[in-house]
Amino acid sequence: MDSFESLLNRVRHCALCAAYLSDGVRPVVQIQPSARLLIIGQAPGRKVHESGIPFNDASGERLRHWMGISSDIFYDASKVAIVPMGFCYPGKGKSGDLPPRTECAPQWHTELLSYLTELKLTLLIGQYAQNYYLPMPMPTLTQNVQNWRQFDPKLLPLPHPSPRNNIWLKRNPWFEQELVPELHNRVANALSST
Repeated sequence: MDSFESLLNRVRHCALCAAYLSDGVRPVVQIQPSARLLIIGQAPGRKVHESGIPFNDASGERLRHWMGISSDIFYDASKVAIVPMGFCYPGKGKSGDLPPRTECAPQWHTELLSYLTELKLTLLIGQYAQNYYLPMPMPTLTQNVQNWRQFDPKLLPLPHPSPRNNIWLKRNPWFEQELVPELHNRVANALSST
């Protein structure tokens, strides 16, 4: 456990991208080796950067609803790990936040995720996580999510739960009709596994 704690301490004090982050560094991760469920998202937004709490925003509310779990379970690091593609808020772009910094995943993910020996399910939120972790990602996020049955059952691609994706959700009603119930079941199974 000491080596895991040492690693987590190094992650939380990482300043690898400091020169590129106008709002400063503040790595936001939630992880303990006993976690059974892993969420790999994009990067913290401004509100999460300010609070230091992952998915502490409207996106998080929607994600918890999709998963069918309470905030208490979601924020229990012994059950749910949250390791984004970029650990710090990347800053504002022309049409929303900038993409996650590309340094974090290759620098930290392999070592961090190697401690998740109890892992049962990984949620890949957004195209950055899907392109990095799906063995053969489709050309678009919509295709990845539509073809969720073709991937390893321990990997589940999801759209980003941001309110900015309301148009996508309206255009793709099958997501909430077909995939959200499956997500509920897989999350419940992963968290109740013995």
